[in-house]
Amino acid sequence: MKNFQLKNPTKIIFGKDQLSKMAAEIPKDSKVLMLYGGGSIKKNGIYDNVKAAMEGFEIEEFGGIPANPEYDILLQALKVIKEKDITFLLSVGGGSVIDGTKFLSAAALFEGDEPWDILTKSKRTMTGMPFGTVLTLPATGSEMNSGAVITRKETKEKRTMGGPGLFPEFSVLDPEVIKSIPKRQLANGLADSFTHVTEQYLTYPVGALLQDRFAESILQTLVDIAPKIMEEDFNYEAASNFMWCCTMALNGLINKGVPSDWATHMMGHELTALYGIDHARTLAIIAGNHYTHNFDDKKEKLAQYAERVWDVREGTTEEKARIGITKTTEFYQSLGIDTKLSAYTESYDGTAEIISKRFEERGWMKLGERQNVSPSDVEEIVKMSY
Repeated sequence: MKNFQLKNPTKIIFGKDQLSKMAAEIPKDSKVLMLYGGGSIKKNGIYDNVKAAMEGFEIEEFGGIPANPEYDILLQALKVIKEKDITFLLSVGGGSVIDGTKFLSAAALFEGDEPWDILTKSKRTMTGMPFGTVLTLPATGSEMNSGAVITRKETKEKRTMGGPGLFPEFSVLDPEVIKSIPKRQLANGLADSFTHVTEQYLTYPVGALLQDRFAESILQTLVDIAPKIMEEDFNYEAASNFMWCCTMALNGLINKGVPSDWATHMMGHELTALYGIDHARTLAIIAGNHYTHNFDDKKEKLAQYAERVWDVREGTTEEKARIGITKTTEFYQSLGIDTKLSAYTESYDGTAEIISKRFEERGWMKLGERQNVSPSDVEEIVKMSY
């Protein structure tokens, strides 16, 4: 097992009817900016419940943060922060709204001329404006980590950021919100959280026995509850486990002491930037082909995964590993997610070359857990995904 440090300061407030406890987590003299997305929270009652819980606070609002938080829109929110002397941010939404809030947390204290530099030049954000979250869509784990992904439509880029200063002060997780989430988004959440785990698990063995079991338990739970989540009838028990799996998949615990990959995510981000494909669906497009292309590096963990998550008991290491890849693709497909780029766009010719060139231009020459996935490998993997 590798050396590591672990600190996660986010307070989780989990369960039914917990919004009333949120106010105690915010300094009383705060001037709050409430951030949200397209307005669904005003239809499902979450908006009214949050406003009731925040009675007594001075609150400004900024809505309209899109599914891939757009830089230019976030700059409009940043202007509100500056003009209204905001001191605390409250994100009410899913991962995209929370990610946008993290960018604003950093940008509010940024001293440079171009906030985009936070995503392209700054290595780690050490300080940010304090913020909390009310999670309305389980998927990304952003409610309990310090990372974010921001889109810039103008340049068709999707870039990552993060650092110790960007952990939420608190996050309210009420599984009841799943009642109002469309099935497509629930499928995305299942696929996204599943892939978050595999990015930290399907690498190579380092003797981190407990970490492997943590990861496998999340994967097993997601596989078990997925059919119940996708049913029409709401199941609170399944919803609770789903929400907590999404949080645990990317809160920093399961990646400690082990190698991580993230190449699937980096390729997937480019598909979203180029074609607007849902983030989780880009992961489903890339993942199996990434594992296949890098089979020799990953086969030991793929075989272990097949045994422990999918109960594959027969065959050689290579045979089990191949079945593990097939089972992963079948899991995405069981959620109604297409796993080929051609299902989302007819203009896929040349995509691999574009993405490979972008990676070269950014200096992303060594991806993956072994730092041996080059832009030429990326080009081949994306072509396999057509």
